[in-house]
Amino acid sequence: MDLLTRLASTLDTPAVPWKPLILTFALGNYALESYLALRQYRVLQRTTVPPQLKHEIDQKTYDKSQAYGRAKARFGFVQGLWSQGKNYLSIQYDAIPWLWALTGSWLAAYGPADSTHWLRSEITHSLLFIFTQSFADTLLGLPFSYYHHFVLEETFNFNKQTRALWATDVVKSQLLSLALGIPLGAAFLRIIQRTGQSFFLYIWAFTLLVQLGAITIYPILIVPLFNTLTPLPPGELKTRVEALAQRLGFPLGELQVIDGSKRSAHSNAYFTGLPWKKKIVLYDTLIAKSEVKEVEAILAHELGHWQMGHITRQIGIASLHSFWIFGLFSVFIGNNSLYQAFGFPVERPIIIGFMLFGEVLSPTEAVVKLAMNAWTRKMEFEADTFSQNLGYAPELAASLIKLQIQNLSSMDADWMYSAYHYSHPILTERLKAVGWTSERKVSSSADDDKDAAAGKTAAESKDAHKEL
Repeated sequence: MDLLTRLASTLDTPAVPWKPLILTFALGNYALESYLALRQYRVLQRTTVPPQLKHEIDQKTYDKSQAYGRAKARFGFVQGLWSQGKNYLSIQYDAIPWLWALTGSWLAAYGPADSTHWLRSEITHSLLFIFTQSFADTLLGLPFSYYHHFVLEETFNFNKQTRALWATDVVKSQLLSLALGIPLGAAFLRIIQRTGQSFFLYIWAFTLLVQLGAITIYPILIVPLFNTLTPLPPGELKTRVEALAQRLGFPLGELQVIDGSKRSAHSNAYFTGLPWKKKIVLYDTLIAKSEVKEVEAILAHELGHWQMGHITRQIGIASLHSFWIFGLFSVFIGNNSLYQAFGFPVERPIIIGFMLFGEVLSPTEAVVKLAMNAWTRKMEFEADTFSQNLGYAPELAASLIKLQIQNLSSMDADWMYSAYHYSHPILTERLKAVGWTSERKVSSSADDDKDAAAGKTAAESKDAHKEL
């Protein structure tokens, strides 16, 4: 505590140019991201199938994959430039204090006349500020979301959702953020207000409980708001999955199918639940586009994560990361020079301090991201090896290749880009690790168009799912 107090005192000085420093951090991060994206774009301009995949991927599929990758990259360049410009202008021209004052004026005009009333409190003001900002960001982001789903994805026959469903999802997401964000945000701020200098210990414990609670309630309360889950019907797949779970001692309570196909052709599989009773969920698109033993191989990979304690370790590392963040936040929460640099000469709103602290912390978070991705890639290799040791190496390799083809995922990646962005190894690395030897194509070129339309998944990329 004494160390944190001394550090806080050292950093609270007008000599630190907080606004230029934070703007420099933001521009530096944007420059890094742009440089890496440019390196990857050059890879996407290649016209020759990687040697490791020449027997599995035909030229037509490779060309379509490269075109899709370039289209996503161009979209990312535009979206990144917009996001960076918006962030830069909001910091440079004091949009944060302006919005804080605006939301404060709403409370003064429409709230109780008594300024000590809880509706006029800092917590209420902070929640109104955050949700106003979030709503504005959502509105400004709608054109990008619309283009992504109904232009980019639809061009490559991947989008399955209607405009009505897209709009409904936006509304549901906003209502859900209000329903969960208001009580959790209020509790977050109240704990800091009531616990003094040691608040970071209590906030850390609170966020850990919230994370564990979210793991429990998400599949029960949140998923059904957006998708329909049905029991996997009796048959070979169900029999084999149940046998695999029993063989590994996995406490399988439910085996369900989710209607992911109503939004897109993305495929996925995951498990969730309490330690003593878990649920396996298979996307209908995965079942439709894979052989039974290939689905089984994918689940063997997933259960490998469970068997080797990867999920528990990830929760533990995330918890330590949260402790680090909140401990550092205690250094900045009372930093007068930081608040003053951003247009708060008198008020010291906790939520504003947390936002500004996030900007200060961004360079270290980039390093954390790099390290975490390296670690998760290692765990993915371990889970692949687990599936391989169970005798699923050919099926796992075949399923990975199929998903790559169906997804039109990038067949190769720049090493710097993948190291920074990818939480999963690229396909060629995974095939080499499981000892894949090409003997036949796992998907014929005649099926390429159909596969691309019906089996898109996010198995490797920064947009990749976190399960496979």
